Amino acid sequence: MEGLLNLWQATGLANFTVPALCMMAVGCGLLYLAIAKNFEPLLLVPIGFGAILTNIPVAGLADPGGLLYYVYYIGIDSGVFPLLIFMGVGAMTDFSALIANPKMLLLGAAAQFGIFATLFGAILLNYIPGFEFTLQDASAIAIIGGADGPTAIFLASKLAPELLGAIAVAAYSYMALVPIIQPPIMKALTTQEERQIAMPQLRHVSKTEKILFPLAVLGLTILFLPAATPLVGMFCLGNLMKECGVVDRLSKTAQNELINITTIFLGLAVGSKLAADQFLTVETLGILALGAVAFGIGTATGVLMAKTMNKFSDTPINPLVGAAGVSAVPMAARVVNKVGLESNPHNFLLMHAMGPNVAGVLGSAVAAGILLALVG
Repeated sequence: MEGLLNLWQATGLANFTVPALCMMAVGCGLLYLAIAKNFEPLLLVPIGFGAILTNIPVAGLADPGGLLYYVYYIGIDSGVFPLLIFMGVGAMTDFSALIANPKMLLLGAAAQFGIFATLFGAILLNYIPGFEFTLQDASAIAIIGGADGPTAIFLASKLAPELLGAIAVAAYSYMALVPIIQPPIMKALTTQEERQIAMPQLRHVSKTEKILFPLAVLGLTILFLPAATPLVGMFCLGNLMKECGVVDRLSKTAQNELINITTIFLGLAVGSKLAADQFLTVETLGILALGAVAFGIGTATGVLMAKTMNKFSDTPINPLVGAAGVSAVPMAARVVNKVGLESNPHNFLLMHAMGPNVAGVLGSAVAAGILLALVG
């Protein structure tokens, strides 16, 4: 009889808790969004499955000695996985649009305003009973406004590892919802005439300029914000491998095999932090709400900056491209192009929007460096 009792105690049925079942349901929900709705499937599939695995009773996959524990410790706690992802993104990025029109850097910078606005919002939430965000917590939450998943994970792992799961899920969820969140904001802040503005064709960018650009960006980062060099440095390395033309094998590996393998483990590691005791808290609701506010503010400030620049620029600037200043590459640029085509079927804004879009990637990395330098 005792043997049967011990066998029963070793089953999942005897050890399931309601919170764990809720988190497994959340994991299934993420899988549904990824598979049925095609929302960021490359990340949400491993994150969702990781959430299911980490909440399996008795298995201890996320406990010391478990597989997910080591995946998180080696890749996230050390900061390695987000940096490898950044190198792969750099290898897939074309800076031509930004080099041809450097003014777009201002739009990438303006869209990061949502990050710093949300920082104060997180601190103000402490006046509501149930919320206890430290300055480090608030900084990690605020980076969601950059719409850059790897940057959010990197900063959260350094400043607020206990909030990593909620921050990562919020960041990637809002990145997936770019086509839904951004268009209403863009249309509310622009007129029909502004959305119809056609921008002149960009000039040709030489190979030499493309090679020198990542080196120049890294040099400036080293001089003025060394705290951002882990992210910016790996991003620039990936881009240099792509543009120099002499290490195609390395560039293709960074763009494909390496980033794909890293994405699997990154997702599982993030999913391992979606344990019931860490995720089912009032703070999680605050993080999700603040993330939405941050993303909305970033989109709005980018559009408003583009409107301002259009008034003083010698060449016309369509205010819609300001919305691409968030770091969701290339989805935000595609949304800008789609909204622009709705107003003017002959107005193709994709290449123009890629300028602020890649500037937003750099902007979010710089913002993370600033926060890390201030409160890390």
